[in-house]
Amino acid sequence: MTQWLFPPAPTPSLPIAGRPERFPVRRILCVGQNYAAHAREMGADGRPAPFFFAKPADALVTDGANPAFPGETENLHHEVELVCAIGESGVIVGWAVGCDLTRRDIQAEAKSKGRPWDAAKGFDQSAPCGPLTLGDLPDPAAAIALTVNGETRQSGRLDDMIWSPQEVLVQARRFWDVQAGDLIFTGTPEGVGPLQPGDRVEALVAGLSPLSFRMGAR
Repeated sequence: MTQWLFPPAPTPSLPIAGRPERFPVRRILCVGQNYAAHAREMGADGRPAPFFFAKPADALVTDGANPAFPGETENLHHEVELVCAIGESGVIVGWAVGCDLTRRDIQAEAKSKGRPWDAAKGFDQSAPCGPLTLGDLPDPAAAIALTVNGETRQSGRLDDMIWSPQEVLVQARRFWDVQAGDLIFTGTPEGVGPLQPGDRVEALVAGLSPLSFRMGAR
């Protein structure tokens, strides 16, 4: 029996809609600029090839919890995303609504200096996520949207994606041994913008359990 120097951290997980089991999360991969309009608003030209960044599994915020407002930023942004979950067979077995929280000012500085994005994307509680729905995606052309304090900020359709979830998975496998428990955030539509402490965020993909949270205090 393995003896630990101290107790291991709990396994991050997602609730599953309509099921008592939970989905154990191994890691979080994210694809950038997968909607053409968002790519343009971020300064990209044409049809960018898929590129990836990662968040630690314990960045998840689930079960209706509210993420803390992170320090070291004056420009925290919301990015609503369709999340796909990888099962034991190595294929997508479920779907959820996620929000990629981003320290945009830190990201911009990292880009300008050619530095990694970890502090901009992979900080604590940077990945709020709703319950997982198992099975096929209810509607591949479903609406995806995000509101802040009742005001619509982001609105699009899943078929606005440049790369479909299946194509994103193929590309991810070029770089990683994608395994059961991996989550992939598949990109965000245009309209990303700032959040303030106390803001109420509602994110949805039609046919999936919605995601709702309030930003914590600084």
